[in-house]
Amino acid sequence: MSHYREIQFTDELLSDRSVHRRFADGREEWRRRAGDHYVQWQDNSGRSGIDEILGNRIIKRTYSTGQVVYGRDQGYGRTAWGDGTLTVNRTSFGGRTGAILAAVGAGALLGAVVAPPLMMSPIEEEELRRQAQQQQQSSSGDGGGGDDGGSWSDDNDGDSGSDDDFG
Repeated sequence: MSHYREIQFTDELLSDRSVHRRFADGREEWRRRAGDHYVQWQDNSGRSGIDEILGNRIIKRTYSTGQVVYGRDQGYGRTAWGDGTLTVNRTSFGGRTGAILAAVGAGALLGAVVAPPLMMSPIEEEELRRQAQQQQQSSSGDGGGGDDGGSWSDDNDGDSGSDDDFG
């Protein structure tokens, strides 16, 4: 049994290409891309910050206060966070896959949650960025396919089951 507190959310793409995220616990976020690997966000409780995809499915959330929390993309719209939450994108559970996951129980079918790092040094973060950049360059040279190297671009989801809708 997972020790994570699951919080479901849905995303709505707005006409200005930003995203309005609604969490089941009443929180709301407004999110906007700030380059390939960054998303700026603010929520309805006055918090704000930047999410950065570092690579190897690791996300760094930096609050405007300077606090940092790491997350790990679990695939299928699920992200485990270092603060003990598991966010689940219900927007991505449409169609046949969604029906199967709902019927069987997503946790049982998708497997164990892989914990994110609690802390990382700047050197470790930079190494993940470097690896992601190398992987992205090598996959663009061979016609694509495989993992997207940590980019939140919708161009190349690979077959990992990941739904990177802004992390």
